[in-house]
Amino acid sequence: MPTGAKAIALTAEQREFLELVSAAAFANPFGEGRAALDLKIAGLPPGTAPEERLAATVARVRGFLEKNRFTRQTVAALGPADRKRVQYAFFFDVFHRFTDRLDGLIERQAESGAEPCPVPFARDVLAALRDAAPDTEETRGIFATFYQLRRAYYFIDRALIGRSAVMRELRRALWNNVFTHDMRLYTEYLRDRMEDFSTLLLGETGTGKGAAAAAIGRSGFIPFDESAMRFTESFTRAFLAINLSQFPETLIESELFGHRKGAFTGAVEAHDGVFARCSPHGAIFIDEIGEVSVPVQIKLLQVLQERSFSPVGSHERRRFRGRVIAATNRPLDVLRRERLLRDDFFYRLSSDVITVPPLRRRLAEDPAELDDLIRLTVRRITGRDSDELHALIRGAIEDRLGPDYAWPGNVRELEQCVRRILLTRAYAGDTCAAADDLRSRVHRRIDLEDYGAAELLGDYCRLLYERHGTYEEVARRAGLDRRTAKKYISA
Repeated sequence: MPTGAKAIALTAEQREFLELVSAAAFANPFGEGRAALDLKIAGLPPGTAPEERLAATVARVRGFLEKNRFTRQTVAALGPADRKRVQYAFFFDVFHRFTDRLDGLIERQAESGAEPCPVPFARDVLAALRDAAPDTEETRGIFATFYQLRRAYYFIDRALIGRSAVMRELRRALWNNVFTHDMRLYTEYLRDRMEDFSTLLLGETGTGKGAAAAAIGRSGFIPFDESAMRFTESFTRAFLAINLSQFPETLIESELFGHRKGAFTGAVEAHDGVFARCSPHGAIFIDEIGEVSVPVQIKLLQVLQERSFSPVGSHERRRFRGRVIAATNRPLDVLRRERLLRDDFFYRLSSDVITVPPLRRRLAEDPAELDDLIRLTVRRITGRDSDELHALIRGAIEDRLGPDYAWPGNVRELEQCVRRILLTRAYAGDTCAAADDLRSRVHRRIDLEDYGAAELLGDYCRLLYERHGTYEEVARRAGLDRRTAKKYISA
């Protein structure tokens, strides 16, 4: 408070309203809580469309600030708790004033690549923020957080669409992975300390684990350089992906850690691996982590624990400051039980474990999600929406596959299905996976919660028999005697 300034206080009514605004500002936008807060702030009934709800909420907050005529002097004269409440309302208003321009910056940066784009509206944002928080360093940090918030929303919302409950939960979980469950704690303690939080993504092939990883990796905090009027780095550099199953065992270490010239036969040049190329504000996505040998797991564990590594053939220690995101399509319990994934490595990877749901479960919860995905794929292929193409594709799927098709290749299969129909007007389904009808049926009926205990046990025994070929092994794994196992298999 300035010397000689008279202390003022908010009324109980003002304080109550600002508490709602503060809660909304820090809430997960993909959670139910944010919607309820918006309705309460705006005074709207449940069921109001999201766009109308948000517009009314922003207008109500802006009207409140204008009506009460808060100035830099009056804000400074408030007690610490009330000052924070008013500042959060200012920040909420400024953020929503600039969301369109932040989205435009994200799109320009995605097109421009590795060189950070200029931010022509930065002075306007900083000036607006300094009306409530004059500290220069603080306002730069708030502006950088605005950019991070908008990137996270942009990539999570656009890359992982779906109305089903499991997709809503996935988006909520990804937001928490970036900002934690409490954004107040994140901004105060963890904003530039997220490197220690590794993530393990689980899910079948083709479910979208790569899109989920990219949403996390492109949403890290990037500082703003006011002297250059740019962010210090492009988010396009912030995410590096590597699928270890694409490389022979002899080259995996080199791809991860790099190598010096002459480190092995064929190493005619020095090479930087993904750990060296990763941005301090970014993340490495290691796909098919279940295929990594134990010696490589041990070296990865050392990187995660010590945050440093050495290129192959070198004693030089290099610092790694990014996050690690790993993924596997294999059952986690099988990987650990069969010692394919070391327990210590798993524990270090699993600060957060997120499951990306299969398409059959998404459609079981909300069949209309198929239409959303078809429209999105058509838009990606043609650059625009088309009711004609949507009707063509939807009709072909209904005619040839029917409503109960299990989509064994998940979203990746659906994308190729759309392309096949556009080329040939037909898609017969994944015929190789058709031999696995029993497994697909089991998955589908579990997702639909349409199983009796005896039926489930019988189908489980038949699946085990297909895999292992003997009644004895089925009985051992299912915890039955041999005669009972045979009865279920033969039923």
